[in-house]
Amino acid sequence: MPVHYVTYKGIKFPPAYNSEHSLSFAHNEFLVRDDDVFNVTYPKSGTVWMTEILSLIRSRGHPSWSQTILNSDRMPWFSTRLGLEAALSYPSPRLLTCHLPRHIFPKSFSHSTAKVIYTLRDPRDVVVSYYYFSKMSNPIKPWQDLTHAPAAFCLPSVPHGSWFEHVQGWMEMKDQENFFFITYEELKQDLQGSVRRICQFLGQDLDDAAVSSVVRNASFSAMRENPMCSSVLLPADIMDQTKGQFLRKGICGDWRNHFTVTQSETFDRIYQDRMQGLNMAFPWDRH
Repeated sequence: MPVHYVTYKGIKFPPAYNSEHSLSFAHNEFLVRDDDVFNVTYPKSGTVWMTEILSLIRSRGHPSWSQTILNSDRMPWFSTRLGLEAALSYPSPRLLTCHLPRHIFPKSFSHSTAKVIYTLRDPRDVVVSYYYFSKMSNPIKPWQDLTHAPAAFCLPSVPHGSWFEHVQGWMEMKDQENFFFITYEELKQDLQGSVRRICQFLGQDLDDAAVSSVVRNASFSAMRENPMCSSVLLPADIMDQTKGQFLRKGICGDWRNHFTVTQSETFDRIYQDRMQGLNMAFPWDRH
């Protein structure tokens, strides 16, 4: 069955939970509150992981909230149909989630002191993770193989737009006080240190025991065992987990098991060309 994406401002979005109205409302009419905290990512870059980290920080390390309330109810996807309704009714302070590029993020954000946490990941691992995700997520057209994926993923025609444009748009904010960015790779290398940095950004003073609880309950194994964030409760017409596991591996460098030499070289050329104006080094640039 063909997938008919929702298009807004030239960007395609999966149709099952997005609508042109919800995207337009989020962009033009959504009123950002000064104490909002936004979890922003490109797909397959650690969205669920950061949702758990922020939920656990909010509950000061106590896991009961994360273990009893669905992650999308704790942190609504405010640009989607159901998420928008939830976000508008939530009391402050809100935790909110999205994959929106910077140019269609709520306009009211620029007049607020709300905070954004932006997580990014080695784009080669994003490609591989998205490939497997596309096979089980029915609102997304499945990729048949990875032959042309490294090059195609750079194009604005993929769902949620080009990875490069998404990252470059958000990283323009890197020097602003209410913007914090971190990589998936940093979270993997030092989750405890990363949690402390996030707490500092949020003005949350957690003691050692609370930080340790955040780290323990936001581990990959803990999340995989938690039905509130593993997507096992989603209906099969949205997420068919007979075709794969939503929380698949949670590792860095899996692209090496999938890319051919030619694909790797092609991606390297595109990456060097598209990223040269950013003047930043990420963990994957050192390998």
